Amino acid sequence: MADQEVIDKRHLRSLKTRQKLLEAAREVFLKDGFQKATITQMIKKANIGYGTAYVHFEGKEDILIVLMEDVMEKFYEIAEISFFPTSKEEAEQIIKEQATAFLKMAEMERNMMQVFEQAIGISTAIADKWKTIREKFIQIISKDIAYAQHKGLARSELKHELVARGWFFMNEMYLWEIVRNERQDSIEEIAETITSVYTKGLYL
Repeated sequence: MADQEVIDKRHLRSLKTRQKLLEAAREVFLKDGFQKATITQMIKKANIGYGTAYVHFEGKEDILIVLMEDVMEKFYEIAEISFFPTSKEEAEQIIKEQATAFLKMAEMERNMMQVFEQAIGISTAIADKWKTIREKFIQIISKDIAYAQHKGLARSELKHELVARGWFFMNEMYLWEIVRNERQDSIEEIAETITSVYTKGLYL
């Protein structure tokens, strides 16, 4: 029992150290951007030993991938909202709410998303991670489309994977424009417009 307690305390300490490093890294990335940020700055800010830091992460790319996963979890929650519409109108309403929430989340997480975009353009590992994230969204959307087709609400001759990919890319384009602060139109207007174009093409 005593041995187990020692293991549990070590594990807890290890988790706290990891969390400390992640929080310090987030601050460094937000201040300096991906390119200029160094793991040395993060270690100093977290006030932990070098050896300890490298037990948890190989480098700044590794750290950013974990931070990306944390942020994208909030986006996944929006994508995974229950989707069991019984009419075209109900489907359109759910989709519009999802698109609005997705783009608002991009606005809320703008600063960190700017770091991600910079990293995607520089690092192969981060670019690959973004591709994995994108595919996860496409799978979630594809499942929702397949459900609508099965219920006779959506055009069955369309490949749900292809439609899902098109819908995500539309959302992703606006996501990055919002992150870059390039949009003049309101998020509500964007969400309403793209939802209308998407649902009128897909739903019966």
